[in-house]
Amino acid sequence: MRKIFFPASLLTGCLITLSIPGQSQTQVSTDLYAQASEMTNIMVQYNADRGSLTRFYSTTASAFEGRGMREGQNASSPERRQRLLKLIDDYEKMMAKSGFEKMSVNGKVDYILFHRNLEDEKERMLEDGKTYDQIVKYIPFATRIYTLEKPRRRGANVDGQAVAKELNDIYHQIETAKAELKKGPSMEASLATAASGAVRDLQGVLKNYFSFYNGYDPMFTWWVPKTYSSVDSLLGSYANDLRSKGKETTDQKDDGSGIIGKRAGREELIRQLRKEFIPYTPEELVDIANKEFAWCDAELLKASKEMGFGNDWKAAQEKLKNSYVPAGQQPAAMYDLYQQSVEFLKKHDLVTIPALAEESWRMYMMSPERQLVAPFFLGGESLIISYPTNTMEYEDKLMSMRGNNPFFSRATVHHELIAGHHLQQYMTSRNKTYRNFGTPFWTEGNSLYWELLLWDLKFPRSAEDRMGMLFWRMHRCARIIFSLNYHLGTWTPQQCIDFLVDRVGHERANAEGEVRRSFVGGYPPLYQLAYMIGGMQLYSLKKELVDTKKMTYKQFHDAIFRENAMPIEMLRAILINQPLKPDYKTSWRFYDLK
Repeated sequence: MRKIFFPASLLTGCLITLSIPGQSQTQVSTDLYAQASEMTNIMVQYNADRGSLTRFYSTTASAFEGRGMREGQNASSPERRQRLLKLIDDYEKMMAKSGFEKMSVNGKVDYILFHRNLEDEKERMLEDGKTYDQIVKYIPFATRIYTLEKPRRRGANVDGQAVAKELNDIYHQIETAKAELKKGPSMEASLATAASGAVRDLQGVLKNYFSFYNGYDPMFTWWVPKTYSSVDSLLGSYANDLRSKGKETTDQKDDGSGIIGKRAGREELIRQLRKEFIPYTPEELVDIANKEFAWCDAELLKASKEMGFGNDWKAAQEKLKNSYVPAGQQPAAMYDLYQQSVEFLKKHDLVTIPALAEESWRMYMMSPERQLVAPFFLGGESLIISYPTNTMEYEDKLMSMRGNNPFFSRATVHHELIAGHHLQQYMTSRNKTYRNFGTPFWTEGNSLYWELLLWDLKFPRSAEDRMGMLFWRMHRCARIIFSLNYHLGTWTPQQCIDFLVDRVGHERANAEGEVRRSFVGGYPPLYQLAYMIGGMQLYSLKKELVDTKKMTYKQFHDAIFRENAMPIEMLRAILINQPLKPDYKTSWRFYDLK
């Protein structure tokens, strides 16, 4: 292998062109500051330190389903929670000495967002601690299990008979807890879920403990297995008892739709909006959506009249739905739409598209089961095509084909691939990868922004194309309206479904899938509104920087990808070199509601 050395004087602000046989040339920046800021080291160090601690204080069971819990975080262990809180405290003290005022705007943005992440994590763990204090009475045996397991981390020798006796005593303590639970009153559903999850975690702790010694320690292996098996089985039964003890609340009752989610409530929505640097109330966001919806209505009638259907836009939309391609031909049709989209982006020189990004995306077909919660095609590094299979019922097949017709699909193929999710993932894995500020307002908002921009640049070639794009634009407006009304407690899931059918023109099965995805698909409360709101933020920023000739389209779009995912207001701060303070609060009113 031939090694190439570059003088230090050349390692700032230059490009190296690499030629690889059989491939196009690739340019690699050697600017030492292109991938870093003054905060990079502390952020990388924290992620590594946190990873070490979460792996050390781990269980094999999943964490209980408290608000904001992340994979691998064991809320049921007071020891683990306190250690992570101390880690946050240590890093906040480090940050206080990091010299914020002397940092570049990139460093200041990293400081503000990293501090936000730490504070949010601290808040969640403190809330989880309060929850644990409420459920600890249901798990009086927890301390004994944690105490039993702790010496295992350093391989302490154990007395097999003594362990069997301790497990036997724990077994009887669980029996008593089960009996008391059966006689006691119901509890709030969230507490029941938390208590059940805590017991599952304790199962994980014991499993780790048992697996470590069993088969290796002769006396442990002789004394313990039978008793351990009994305790493990009883813990599983008790976890089920706890979950079933939860009291059903009004918002968790089935309204006939079969969709039972959990409402966030206004206070939690505002907290999350503040974290995302969105200075609007939920009600103001609904007003924005209604204002955008009114624009869509007017454009929809224009397209409908051009198509010869007058004001009957649903009849015009019906024509589009019936233009679906035959079974087996959707992948080829989607590839053709992709080519049209990329050709348009290149013709207008809108963004840098690396050759490898074009080469490396993949294509798959979506399973019938996944289509129940994702009725339309998805994208990223892979284009996942939603279209009927032979196992689906006739009506389900027809709805899937109609909902994924060429006009609807052409309107969003750029959202899913280039310059949307695929190009996003390609670029974020190569630019400022230390930034852990992912947000749907950037990820989904950026993809939606391309729909807004391409409309302005006349990407739709006909009234049918415009109606296809308007379907999705109305859909994004509807997402804001129905998701916020649901989480504010004013709409039921069935009302959300009916709204999508009546106001947007969804096939009913597709509308049901969309609402099910929104409320029981594991998405946070702000996710569905982040599409249009994030898109409007970037659209406003485009007006500020591109429409005023301060940047070209390509410079603007490349800069978005170069900075990696983050709240759009913080991206704006970087691009306009905005003066910042450590306690910066959201203030950018990107949409005029007057």
